[in-house]
Amino acid sequence: MGAQHRIILDTDIGSDVDDALALSLILGSPEAELLGVTTVYGDTLLRARLAKRFGKLAGRELAVHQGIGSPRSGREVWWPGHEGSLHDVLESENIQAEGAVEFLVRQVSEHPGEIDVIAIGPLTNIAAALQADPGFERTVRRLWIMGGAFSASEPEHNFRSDDQAASVVFASKLDIVVTGLEVTRKVEMRREQLELIAAAGPLGAALDADIRQWWAYWNEEWNVPHDPITVLTLLRPELFDLSPRGTVTIALGGETAGLSTFIPDAGGNVRRVETIDAEAVATEITSRIVKASTLELHQID
Repeated sequence: MGAQHRIILDTDIGSDVDDALALSLILGSPEAELLGVTTVYGDTLLRARLAKRFGKLAGRELAVHQGIGSPRSGREVWWPGHEGSLHDVLESENIQAEGAVEFLVRQVSEHPGEIDVIAIGPLTNIAAALQADPGFERTVRRLWIMGGAFSASEPEHNFRSDDQAASVVFASKLDIVVTGLEVTRKVEMRREQLELIAAAGPLGAALDADIRQWWAYWNEEWNVPHDPITVLTLLRPELFDLSPRGTVTIALGGETAGLSTFIPDAGGNVRRVETIDAEAVATEITSRIVKASTLELHQID
């Protein structure tokens, strides 16, 4: 059976380890065809090389495209400094010459209604694609977003990092499913899951090292896999419940920049993930990441 989902992953891989986990989960999902990876926010060349390296560790040759580094909001990029530090000679990794926005626009225009875009970083590339091609909002099958905190009074990182881009995206006609912190925080990755991942070949060993580095950064021994959860809202929708349709507004500027509000509206284009089977999702994340090192999947041209 061929892939059921054609996917582009838009990611700020390299800071929080959950982006690498999300990429690995896709690589361990035979029903998913990963057309390419686009990087966003900060040093997007380093992020692209890192995505390329993770693909190789899983035996895959990924098409990776460097995206926009500077948020349109002008907010300073949050950069912990450990990005890629455990991966030697990343500069040897060659990425595609085509930029991320150009790749996004070209792919969805060539395959209208067929491609799901999963955005797990700030929405700068997606906003730029909307403005580069007015048809983009009609040709993407669906946009799956990790972002927002819909039951909190403080903004979430991705939306805060580029509130201007988030506002553009949610004002568009894109068909959107968004997963906020109130859902993702119901799942934790702890030592038992890490031991299973660490034993899963070169990819698992690299993820283990990056996870431990992330834990040390926060002086914790667990993390929340926000981004893999978002990927599973596409691949395993039966594990989640979605809201009726509505709209999302984004606060612009000031201390509340990026604060997200969901407003029910039968004519809206956004659905919000409301509930999650946390235990099943945690199991699915681990098993698919383990599979990424063992499945014999076709390489991406």
